[in-house]
Amino acid sequence: MAIKKINLAVLISGSGSNLQALIDACAAPDYPAKISVAISNKPGAFGLQRAEKAGIPVETVDHTKYANRGDFENVLHNVLGKYNVDLICLAGFMRILTPDFIAKWEGKIINTHPALLPKHGGKGMYGEHVHKAVLAAGDKESGVTIHYVIPDVDRGEIILQKRVKVEPGDTHEALAKRVLAEEHKAYAEAVRMIAEKNLKKTA
Repeated sequence: MAIKKINLAVLISGSGSNLQALIDACAAPDYPAKISVAISNKPGAFGLQRAEKAGIPVETVDHTKYANRGDFENVLHNVLGKYNVDLICLAGFMRILTPDFIAKWEGKIINTHPALLPKHGGKGMYGEHVHKAVLAAGDKESGVTIHYVIPDVDRGEIILQKRVKVEPGDTHEALAKRVLAEEHKAYAEAVRMIAEKNLKKTA
């Protein structure tokens, strides 16, 4: 008997390594989620090829074609509406969403951050900036946080965290690589937790 699954939309801007981690997780028969659509704001993003290879519908909503964020997000909202989406997963999506958009999908948007929030979060803290900040602070550990998205950047409820030890002599590139490996596991685990919780409510 097929298990019930929630529908995911995965939003990307680039290579889509976290998208691939979710594609791999969703391939397991007992995983309680499936990807209904992968959406990029950048035409030609490599992540779209990953999705197409896995037989997942893809959409591009190019933010540069819209006069403002509101217009862009209206189109994005309408595209999402075509796919019966239960949960939006931001996976390297390089656009900050407005409070209006977040309100339309309240409690249904999650994101990943490559540090142990609330440390090293907020505006401008993404990618290598985060790992450089961790090393500059002399932190003994870093990690990854999967959290709900609210209008206050990186301040939403934490779903789960995984810790990564900072090694002596670490470079930000080396730390980033180890954090990313944990991020892939954490994202799939967080989606499973949310899916199981949601499906239990509707059972």
